Amino acid sequence: MKVILNVDVKSLGEEGDVKNVANGYARNFLLPRNLAVPYNEATVLMFEARKAEIEARKELKRKDSASLKEKLEAANVEVIMPAGANGKLYGAVSANVVAEALTKLGFEIERKRIELPGAAIKSVGTYKIIIKLYEAQTAEIHVVVKAQNIEAPAEEKPAKGKKEAKTEKPAEAPAAEPQAETPAEPAAEEAKTE
Repeated sequence: MKVILNVDVKSLGEEGDVKNVANGYARNFLLPRNLAVPYNEATVLMFEARKAEIEARKELKRKDSASLKEKLEAANVEVIMPAGANGKLYGAVSANVVAEALTKLGFEIERKRIELPGAAIKSVGTYKIIIKLYEAQTAEIHVVVKAQNIEAPAEEKPAKGKKEAKTEKPAEAPAAEPQAETPAEPAAEEAKTE
């Protein structure tokens, strides 16, 4: 079925584009949601009248994405994650994590537009990440994944535990000596009876 798109539809096209789609896709998804209209003389005339308005909106989107690209590429994106001594992360940096880091910097980017090298980042380092903008424009940003210092608090806890253990051992030592003597006495009695 031939349709004209009313709005931008991801992975299909932009407003005003004429597309051939499956009949069921048009009838069940595009037409009921007013995302597209059937292709006929009346709708073609309607879109011809709106052509200048549609082109102005597309040009505005292109300019916005060009300025967004410059801002994104100039931004320093840092992600701090818990990691081991060898640099492997406890967990992974996904598109959601990068989207949250960008949100903290003031950029509203959908996670679906973020392309990571591989499925996720699993070690400390600097990575190039591609962000899809409007049409074929993309921005390449550098994300620095740093290790969160979690080993210092872990070392302090055993140190406190060792001090407590040292204070408890002298208290246990006298109690342990009589227990050691009592099993020795029955063994000595058994030896005498034989």
